[in-house]
Amino acid sequence: MTAWNKDKRVGQKKAFKLEEIWRIRIRLEIENQLEQLALFNLAIDSKLRSCDLISLKVRDISSASLIQSRAMIEQQKTHKEVQFEITPKTQQCLSQWVYLKRLSSSDFLFPSPRKLGQHICYHYYANIVKKWVSTLGLDITQYGTHSLRRTKASLIYAKTKNLRAIQLLLGHSKLQSTIEYLGVEIEDALSISESTET
Repeated sequence: MTAWNKDKRVGQKKAFKLEEIWRIRIRLEIENQLEQLALFNLAIDSKLRSCDLISLKVRDISSASLIQSRAMIEQQKTHKEVQFEITPKTQQCLSQWVYLKRLSSSDFLFPSPRKLGQHICYHYYANIVKKWVSTLGLDITQYGTHSLRRTKASLIYAKTKNLRAIQLLLGHSKLQSTIEYLGVEIEDALSISESTET
């Protein structure tokens, strides 16, 4: 009997690089894919798990019809609150999306195209991410929805090396979880090794 994961990459997905983020953004802007652009930008900014991202309601990120620069939600997995920022570019995109779809504060931010009163499903979101990865010519087995959660955290770590800040941003209860999540020890070890001449 063949193992289910034979010849498949399992485990952590890669984070997107800054250049890849901009290539996806520019393509979505050119193609006028407002929903996907709003979803992509918010996924990067918020660092939320897929289940929390797709189930956001308009009221979770806005007040008096204005998109806030910060928001807080209770995570479904841990039942702990996590706060996240919404950058001006993402705020603008979300405002346009909410206005275009005429969404009320109690509506899901990303409503299902098929089921009235429901949010987009994980499968729908995962397929969109696959499309983004494919258009960049990247290996779709190495990227997934979790790549978006890891992206900003990885960029922040590369810039600051501040694990405590990333722990708070990701809503991890233990610092060790953040270390394992980012794979920072192996990344740092490889970087040191690569820069050491023998």
